[in-house]
Amino acid sequence: MITFTPLSGAVGESQTCPLAYLLQLDDVRVLLDCGSPDWSPEERAFKPDNDPASTPWAAYCDALRQCAPTVDLVLLSHGDLAHSGLYAYAYARWGLKAPAYSTIPVQAMARIATLEDVEGLRDEQDIDDSDQHHAEPSEHLNLAETQSALDKDPTPSSSGKFVAAVQEVHEAYDSVNTLRYSQPTHLQGKCQGITIIPFSAGHSLGGTIWKIRSPSVGTIVYAVNMNHMKERHLDGTVLFRPTAGGIFEPLARPDLFITDADRANVTTPRRKDRDAALIDTISATLSSRSSLLLPCDAGPRLLELLVLLDQHWRYADFRYPICLLSRNGREMLTFVRSMMEWVGGTVSKEDVGVDSSGKTGAKRRRGHLEFFLNPQSLMHTYSSKEPKIILAVPASLSHGPCRSLFTDFAAVPDNVVLLTGRGEEGTLARLLFDRWNNSQRDTDKWDKGKIGSNVMMDGVLQLKMNSKIPLQGAELEAYLAKERAAKEKEAAHQAAIVRNQRVLEADEDESDEESDSDSEEEEVERALDDDDDEMDDSDHSVRPGRRRKHDKTEDNADWGGDMDDGLTKTLLSFDIYLKGNVSKSMSFFKSADGPTHRFRMFPYVEKKRRVDEYGETIDVGMWLRKGKVFEDDAETEEVKEAKRKQAEEEDKNAVREPPSKFVSSEIEIQLACRLLFVDMEGLSDGRAIKAIVPQVNPRKMIIVHAPTAAARTLIESCGQIRSMTRDIYAPSMGESIQIGQHTNTFSISISDELLSTLKMSRFEDNEVGYVTGRAGSSVSAEAANARVIVPSDRIFGARVTQPLPRSTMIGELKLTALKARLASIGVPAELIGEGVLVCGAGARRDQTSNNIDETVELEGNVSDVYYIVRREIYGLHALIAA
Repeated sequence: MITFTPLSGAVGESQTCPLAYLLQLDDVRVLLDCGSPDWSPEERAFKPDNDPASTPWAAYCDALRQCAPTVDLVLLSHGDLAHSGLYAYAYARWGLKAPAYSTIPVQAMARIATLEDVEGLRDEQDIDDSDQHHAEPSEHLNLAETQSALDKDPTPSSSGKFVAAVQEVHEAYDSVNTLRYSQPTHLQGKCQGITIIPFSAGHSLGGTIWKIRSPSVGTIVYAVNMNHMKERHLDGTVLFRPTAGGIFEPLARPDLFITDADRANVTTPRRKDRDAALIDTISATLSSRSSLLLPCDAGPRLLELLVLLDQHWRYADFRYPICLLSRNGREMLTFVRSMMEWVGGTVSKEDVGVDSSGKTGAKRRRGHLEFFLNPQSLMHTYSSKEPKIILAVPASLSHGPCRSLFTDFAAVPDNVVLLTGRGEEGTLARLLFDRWNNSQRDTDKWDKGKIGSNVMMDGVLQLKMNSKIPLQGAELEAYLAKERAAKEKEAAHQAAIVRNQRVLEADEDESDEESDSDSEEEEVERALDDDDDEMDDSDHSVRPGRRRKHDKTEDNADWGGDMDDGLTKTLLSFDIYLKGNVSKSMSFFKSADGPTHRFRMFPYVEKKRRVDEYGETIDVGMWLRKGKVFEDDAETEEVKEAKRKQAEEEDKNAVREPPSKFVSSEIEIQLACRLLFVDMEGLSDGRAIKAIVPQVNPRKMIIVHAPTAAARTLIESCGQIRSMTRDIYAPSMGESIQIGQHTNTFSISISDELLSTLKMSRFEDNEVGYVTGRAGSSVSAEAANARVIVPSDRIFGARVTQPLPRSTMIGELKLTALKARLASIGVPAELIGEGVLVCGAGARRDQTSNNIDETVELEGNVSDVYYIVRREIYGLHALIAA
């Protein structure tokens, strides 16, 4: 049985980003994508009321947090924030430790995009990391205990923003398993029997269409954010290739097809028109001595813009600088150069790569593309009056250098803000896009297939700016005093640890005894308590109920508690014999002369050494410390002095951030720049989606990531096709869709002798054979002696009549594939009518038809062509001989 639940990015949501879906195949839970929202929406579109639970991402994050420990498999399809942005936080804080898979570029691009977002947010806002340890479930807890522990803390982050640390991002994506296109992977463990295969989706570098095969539920294809058109740095999706005969055969006719319909109502202009509009606007603006600002993400879509600009710069021989404001832009380009086998289109290594020193690859590009970490370094290099094109992150303009630049950039007349994406709902980019779209004529709207015109912005825009400023005056002094106190406390703590360590390592035997100190102390306590019980029972001079109490002090000394009245407490040490009433106790055995006294002494406990399967355990840390001491003693004074100077030099060159604080301010911007939108998102439009989906011809389909109107349009379009399935679902957020019935699968072992007699045929990724038999347990003695009752209508000793088994052919015949196969061996074929293929030259000697009931009929005279066609039909199927 298949159960599908959208956690985010469902149909009808006001915010269709991010994307995250929970797919359950019988008992296996698969998480499809794990995107993150924009953590800094505009207050005009969203007012949080200081309650983290009221944020638009609260329901999604809470649902993901609850199901994360129970997930068995994670599949990431694209390397942007909308598909992979929250994976690092869920991995580090919410227990999403299931095996994760992606292609190599998706892993790297997702790491770069997440790092850019995390560093940008933490540079401007105070992110609370108090939930770093207690929010992560222990690996020793079972599922119920883990869920109970997580339910105690529904909103771990006090700020309501689930932003991972930099180290957590690296650890999370280091754990991702990388695959190549068309590489089948057979999963193990709880997912045993499931096979996953990635295919190219277009849109982004390494973008993936996931094919999931399960023995119990069939084939599932997950394809979101596809692009069938070829771009400058990418080829189109492998799902639909018009030049190769249409739909890619391994992805055709799946049992379940999961796709998005976000742009089902959108008509995208031709790429030629879009590129021309973009280049013309850039050329006209730079020629008028003005500048352009292009908000972009530090992810895979940035590469298309860079390739387009580089090719035009070389063609027009421009000398204007291309400024990229990104912390990880240089790293992204370096990675792309090492992954040229994933890059398609017309791009070359020099168009996207940089050399090992960090400089651009070609000589004539060294003065064009320049990298800047912050707006201050950009302004220090180029003044605001110099013409230039600026690509700044993020594309949403919600934080980071792009938002900071916009505050000054938008107030300069003739400057152009060029949007290449609509942005997420509620962000500044979406507000600017809505203003541009509303100012266009009805025929020039962005979804009508036309390129709109730029508009002059006017009016006043209020923005909230977050920043980090250095401490000054009394705040700085208070901070330094607090830091000194913390350092002194830490130094004292470290000195105490070193002193205790020296004492413990003074004697190796004492070091061994220390490992069992806890158990020894308990045995000593029990021994002393036994002596007290004996004295209470035998000594009549002590009142009943008075027992000796042992209070441990810092030096592990014991204070005698059962002393005579009027006597003060005396410190007793049990390493020698004691004299006096307090040191005597009655013997358990009584003699004829009366009770005998014995002197009390310190009880002896045999010291045990801790051992494992390899023998006595060794304190590895102690040996490492001793080895380091020996190495230090063996070094000469010159080597020690060189190391000391090197450490001082590194400490001097280290960049130390001054003490700072986070502040927020409201500013007003007088808008005077121009605004233009050119669609460069690289996604298939409604015409392509309506043409591709019916050719995939799935048995069942689920629509996600779409407005209600777009999903309804796609459903109506599919309903007009007679061969298209009617089982189309469009679940809302949190709604579970159940498909099929729960089935139980069993594994049987076949002996080598039986396996050698079977004729195996290969079908897709499996080998299929035919075997008959009866499965049962061993026969008991009573069953062996039971009477055999023969039916009256059967002669005793006769065999039971059984139907003969028939051979089975597995597969689906595609007449187009058969036609291509016949043409390759010199047999002409022609498609006539619906489901009829005429083979052979001249007369219609052999006719192959594919009926609606999925039967194949071969008609014709006995000839060479007849047997050739039959052989090719057999070759397209897996024959299971009975």
